[in-house]
Amino acid sequence: MSIKGVDITVLGGGIAGLAAATALAQRGAIVTVLEQATELGEVGAGLQIGPNGVAVLEALGLRDAAEAVANVPEAIELRDMASGREVARLQMGQAAMQRWGRPYWQFHRADLLSVLADGARAAGVDIRLGQKVETVEDIDASVVIAADGVRSAVRAEVFNGQPASFTGQVAWRGIIPAEKLTKGAVKNTATVYMAPGRHLVTYPMRGGSVINFVAVEERNAWADEGWNIPDTSENLRRAFAGAGRDVQTILNAVDETFLWGLFNHPYLPEWTKGNIAMVGDACHPMLPFLAQGAVMALEDAWVLARELDRSGVPDGLLAYERICKPRATRVQKAAASNATAYHLSSGPVRLVAHTGLRAISRLVPSALLGRFDWLYGGDVTTLDV
Repeated sequence: MSIKGVDITVLGGGIAGLAAATALAQRGAIVTVLEQATELGEVGAGLQIGPNGVAVLEALGLRDAAEAVANVPEAIELRDMASGREVARLQMGQAAMQRWGRPYWQFHRADLLSVLADGARAAGVDIRLGQKVETVEDIDASVVIAADGVRSAVRAEVFNGQPASFTGQVAWRGIIPAEKLTKGAVKNTATVYMAPGRHLVTYPMRGGSVINFVAVEERNAWADEGWNIPDTSENLRRAFAGAGRDVQTILNAVDETFLWGLFNHPYLPEWTKGNIAMVGDACHPMLPFLAQGAVMALEDAWVLARELDRSGVPDGLLAYERICKPRATRVQKAAASNATAYHLSSGPVRLVAHTGLRAISRLVPSALLGRFDWLYGGDVTTLDV
């Protein structure tokens, strides 16, 4: 069985769509990507790619191109928001290489999209921009891959996707030029500042020239689910009033920010139907608290192409679902649980939790890294997941 010469249409030109298109075309499929936007890329967004995602970029032949635009953090830090005191530190850099065999990377989303788009075109993929698809029935292809994101129309049309529920959390995101911050405020780490009911994540991109931030607050006021809803920096700073000096310094440098609501999506009973399959956020939208949304999209893309090439339709699509769904579901649940850990209320529970993390981080740092072996040590390119 082979997909050589099989015509495949991919709906969506994001991380999932371009990675899937590349993996399929490299196996000889005739692939067309239909993207609604008139240009690829996204303003003001960063993403993190753990070693399990780097494995897929390697397998696609894109490691060198991706590495050229990646940032390699020294560590992931957890800090108390009020005091700035370190709660835990997970060494990355060389430690990640030694433990998982691959680095931990951070990107401006547009940079990684550019790498993937170049890889797709080099593999022969036809990327068509400004293409709005009204219904899957309009697509004349042997296989249709829905990579149309968190608001997937295909999920609603074909897979009876149920409405999402607001988590009671909203997030602001944006990018700060590093030159607007003092030298001491710019660290080569992914830093999580934690406080009751809220947290802030920051990390550098593009050689440290810009800092990505995501600020999350628990609140009753609902916000729409989307990435490009402008809000004012004043609203952001007001939400984090009373935070410690480090956080105030960062947020005072924000000129532009976007707000979006965080939603829980019901787990889908199936990701494939006939000759149609979903990948990435279309089938497993997840909260951003484990930095694995883009990585799961990469894993989906590789496994989908491999299994389709091995077994065709529908068996290959069903095999893809069977392999990826349990892992993605586990990641979804782990991401959701992190929100609770970051937002512990003041009092004995928070004190005990932070004291325990601090002790483990200092006395047995490998134990903290070991908690992520199941995730970062997984390699779908070798079926080692």
